Amino acid sequence: MPVFAADHKSTPAYLDTAANAHGDEKALLMARSVDRVAADRPHVVEIGPGGGAAVTALASLLRERGRSADLTLIEVPDVESRGLAHAIERFSAVGTCRLLRGHAQDIGRLVERPADVVSASALLHEVYSYGGGYAGIHSLMRDLPTILAPGGFFAYRDVYAVRAPSLHERVTHVYDAPSWLRFLRLFTPLYLSDGTHPYHHAQDEVVVRQDSVIVPVARLQASTCAVVRAPVGLLREVQRHYITFRDHAWRSGALGFVPVLEGRPSADWLDARSGHKRVHYTVTAADWLPRSQRAMLMAVSEPYGDRYAVDGDIFDACTDIALAAFLTAVERGDAECGMVWNDWAAREGRETYAYLTLDELITAVAVHSAEASGERRTVLLPARADDIIVRHRHYYSRYLRKRLANPLADAKQLVLFSHIDVADSEILGEALAAVRGTCGKQNLARVYTALNPGG
Repeated sequence: MPVFAADHKSTPAYLDTAANAHGDEKALLMARSVDRVAADRPHVVEIGPGGGAAVTALASLLRERGRSADLTLIEVPDVESRGLAHAIERFSAVGTCRLLRGHAQDIGRLVERPADVVSASALLHEVYSYGGGYAGIHSLMRDLPTILAPGGFFAYRDVYAVRAPSLHERVTHVYDAPSWLRFLRLFTPLYLSDGTHPYHHAQDEVVVRQDSVIVPVARLQASTCAVVRAPVGLLREVQRHYITFRDHAWRSGALGFVPVLEGRPSADWLDARSGHKRVHYTVTAADWLPRSQRAMLMAVSEPYGDRYAVDGDIFDACTDIALAAFLTAVERGDAECGMVWNDWAAREGRETYAYLTLDELITAVAVHSAEASGERRTVLLPARADDIIVRHRHYYSRYLRKRLANPLADAKQLVLFSHIDVADSEILGEALAAVRGTCGKQNLARVYTALNPGG
């Protein structure tokens, strides 16, 4: 099992910048929960606060509502963030905040006082990768009801999962962009050999064909279209990891330009619905674009104060050209490029996102939370239909549609689970009705069986 890369997770370029975005979205369900709990001063627990974006956003929301709260943060030992330290300081204006060191799968021992709200973002893939696979995830789900107060909430946000009967369902995808082909060649062997993942069966083999000939993925040619047949979950990992590496390469400055990915300039939309926007960027000393391409980029960009602005489609095309050259340099053994790649690979390249569709997530949380030990039998389920939210990432989806023949949807899924007493037939009935539009009949039957173990 990979060792949690605490040093790499703590670098300011990652934790205080890359992993510290979307604070309002991360705090959205936390704020909704606080509005619905009975306690005047609720106890809120956030697992994995990262750079503190959700802490800062929650503080602002509480201030707007004239509310206060006691906040407990659980962070992995040795992961440090200056952004989180500042966020904790700011939260003191609306309540108390304490930081506990430990792992999510030990939450039952870490939290001594019942929580009115437990919140987490993109947690399951780290528990899967470093905390025991699916067994670790299910154990966490069983522990959540033991620390939640009656009527409390579990707010969860994660990457939108691929819709398929199984992550192991074999599909055929086509890749022809040089940057994607080089990434496939570098990333896939690393992930399959060193990562914690479920793709070990004979039917999970990755079969790559170029010019109708089967070739090992580590030796595919970046100049020839590749037809890849593999589990859909694995290809989803490839797509998601490409996006995270592209962001990492941008932020490092190694490609020669750094886009503004947070704040107002990051939302300079030409057409928000289609994901078309202007990208604001600064230039760095590095340069992996051919001279002609760099000249063209500057020619079609507009000066904008201390930065430039350009059509997002043009910027994405230049990124892929630079990224292809950059990855070629990694394979050649370039020390500077290799350092950027290895930093990302150590932090994220071996992680599995353990994708659960909304149907699977709601079912798993309900079934395993119903197995929790306690004086009363309870379950975690969304109480209302609007407790289930999908936020599409239109910019990334636009990019993926332009680069891939078989793009998979990119979005965030948010679910607010209520801690429901199984004996409360009225609230339980409303919750089951709320999830009927999301969960299939087979999974609804699993939930019903978990709630009625005696038959």
